[in-house]
Amino acid sequence: MAGGGFSKLPGGSVVVALTLPSPLGEQGHVRVLVHAANRARALTRLRNLGLRAVYLRGNTAPPTPDELTAVLHHPDGLIWRTAPDEADELWHPIGALLRGAARAA
Repeated sequence: MAGGGFSKLPGGSVVVALTLPSPLGEQGHVRVLVHAANRARALTRLRNLGLRAVYLRGNTAPPTPDELTAVLHHPDGLIWRTAPDEADELWHPIGALLRGAARAA
């Protein structure tokens, strides 16, 4: 399961959603949402956090309306949760994913 996509917002910014292999050393995937001025900046934000091999090819899995709401209401504009989505799991700040990945390494 890999995929990603984006939605352009009325103000000109974008929300990029990517499904990536879990960096926690576990089986499975994580869904990462990034709010940025454009697609290139969104990917740069992830690469600057250490997720180097992040690419957006196509628009096969754009963010859902619920995902858009979640990322737009988060102060950092950068959140994640495991994929496929579990109804009872909340969105986490990206720092929680990166701290967990550092412990798993």
